[in-house]
Amino acid sequence: DVQLQASGGGLVQAGESLKLSCTISGVITDDYCIGWFRTVPGRKREGVACVGRGDGATYYADAAKGRFTVSINNAKNTVYLQMNNLKPEDTAKYYCAADQRSDIVVTSLGWPKYWGQGTQVTVSS
Repeated sequence: DVQLQASGGGLVQAGESLKLSCTISGVITDDYCIGWFRTVPGRKREGVACVGRGDGATYYADAAKGRFTVSINNAKNTVYLQMNNLKPEDTAKYYCAADQRSDIVVTSLGWPKYWGQGTQVTVSS
């Protein structure tokens, strides 16, 4: 079974940075895009970013472009999300997710095939 465990969330002030980690257990093949989506109670789920397991190609939602960087360390079975210049509107629970379609992860077109427990990110103004 595939398990995705997110960690690294916390409370930061606007303008600060935070790095999330996603540890992968089980087998996810090279044709998957692994990344993040976020949720806020009362709002639609929002995709953030993902990185191709095999080719390292990256995909970003508009809200993440220029401030967030997604990366993968295959040797460590870990995906990262470096978040810079955080804003209060980035406050959300961030979930690690994986799907064979990158657009499923970085948009709200559908639910990714795999996703795990999230980590809370709170940005104060």
